[in-house]
Amino acid sequence: MRIFEINRSQVSEHAALAPLAVPGACGASGYLWISLTRDEFRASLAEVQQILQTLCKTQLVDLHVADLLNDQLPSHYDYTSLYDVLVFRRLANGQGQAALGNGKGSTNEAPPIPAVASRQPRSGPPVLRRVDTRPVGFAVFDRVLLSVHPEDGAVRDAFAARLLAAASADGGTPALDVRATSARLPTSPSDLMLRVINQIVDGYLDLRRELTKQLDHWQTELIDPRSRFTNWGALMEARQSLHHLDEICEDQRAAMQDWIDSLETLPVPKGELEQRERELIMIRSRDVLEHIERVVHHVHRLEQNAETAVQMHFSVQGHRANDIMRVLTVLTAVFLPLNLIAGIFGMNFEFIPLVHKADGFWIAMTSMLVIAVLLVVIFWRKRYLARTR
Repeated sequence: MRIFEINRSQVSEHAALAPLAVPGACGASGYLWISLTRDEFRASLAEVQQILQTLCKTQLVDLHVADLLNDQLPSHYDYTSLYDVLVFRRLANGQGQAALGNGKGSTNEAPPIPAVASRQPRSGPPVLRRVDTRPVGFAVFDRVLLSVHPEDGAVRDAFAARLLAAASADGGTPALDVRATSARLPTSPSDLMLRVINQIVDGYLDLRRELTKQLDHWQTELIDPRSRFTNWGALMEARQSLHHLDEICEDQRAAMQDWIDSLETLPVPKGELEQRERELIMIRSRDVLEHIERVVHHVHRLEQNAETAVQMHFSVQGHRANDIMRVLTVLTAVFLPLNLIAGIFGMNFEFIPLVHKADGFWIAMTSMLVIAVLLVVIFWRKRYLARTR
């Protein structure tokens, strides 16, 4: 369990929930981020509900508690009049998690995290693993963001490192440049949730490189007429992984679109500062949606490339079989006249021309050689012996 108190200029991490349950414990200008694993959320549900009642004057509905504890729930969005619930599936540990802290295309500044180098076999990229995901649940209140994570908590720890790097965490002392710090810190629970989701989506964007690299390798093998492609089981598994990833991203896109539609139905804030924050939330929401659509588009393109590569493979194999049959047919046509001559001279007649001559054998062999060379030249000129490139 990790608990952060965030305002515009500083981030403070608390060790326990109990002191925050007292009225006035959280500053009026800040908000809380309570991040727990599912087991921690199940064990400390009463304390969490008490804090929500104290700070937000409401508690989680039982159905939403069940959703946050469900490890098999797909990405979806739900809401009440006092809070929103968003469930978003992230990649399981071992698939893109090293890249979650430094996703390309993210709108958040963060120090790069080195990716773990993987040893690759000499025959090409490693076989694509099955895409596995785990849900991350968010309950967004006015002054509290409650996030429920899988047991490893990779997303939580990665983003917590960002928060502590953006502001000095030494006793909650603000950084030197307060304006720069406030620009990097989330301004509200909704802003914080969207930044965490953006980090999750960037993990899928990094997974595209692995998918592209693997399928490009297989495509090269499939198109090469001299290769003997036998890795059909892995190719079928890769196609199933692409379909699975497509379904995951479609659920994510639907959930984020529902979130955006819900924001658009809210009344326009009266204050200029509140209106500016609302616009930033909408911009960040559309940015996350654009990242998801980018992943969906890339997955569709990879599926089409895989289908095209398989069709081209069978087309190449068909051309190769046609070349072989054409060569065999030409060789048969070359030897047909020679077999005819050999059959004529093998007839059981007493009087056959050239049979009783001393040089008859050499005359017959010369004639057969001339006929064979002439047929080969004719077939070569007609490109019957040329290999299809």
